[in-house]
Amino acid sequence: MAKNAPVGDNQRIGAVRQRSQSYNPQNDRWTKRDTQTGRFMDQKSDGTPFKGVRKEK
Repeated sequence: MAKNAPVGDNQRIGAVRQRSQSYNPQNDRWTKRDTQTGRFMDQKSDGTPFKGVRKEK
């Protein structure tokens, strides 16, 4: 069985599935989106992209 060890090192092995992110220049934030429904899920407040989530073009 594969593990994402060591626990607590703030790293993910592999990509986040069924998610994408896009940059919103109006408020200078990255927004996470569900690729199946198209709904916006979450928004980053610090201006850096989400880790492990693919970017929309």
